[in-house]
Amino acid sequence: MKTWNQFTTDRYRPLESNLTDSKPLLIDTEANPQDILECAVQRLRASSDLLRTLYCLSFKQADVEDIPHITHALYLLTQDGCDLLQVAQQRMLNWKAPTGA
Repeated sequence: MKTWNQFTTDRYRPLESNLTDSKPLLIDTEANPQDILECAVQRLRASSDLLRTLYCLSFKQADVEDIPHITHALYLLTQDGCDLLQVAQQRMLNWKAPTGA
């Protein structure tokens, strides 16, 4: 797993969930940090809701193929959410309040 270098100058950071060589899914690290954070929260909430569904699901009711599909979706949502949180955190820690000139 790659670690985020806070001193990188790359504006577009690929999501870790990209499984291809060209890394088509990117985070714009210069986007509004609140927007980045909201995207992260949205994915992590969806992941949490899906986990709750999986927890409540009776394995007698589920198709054997459902479990790998659900876990794959959970991985994508959680990994993307974590990647977004990391960028939002870095942006907010480096954020400086505007000075009243």
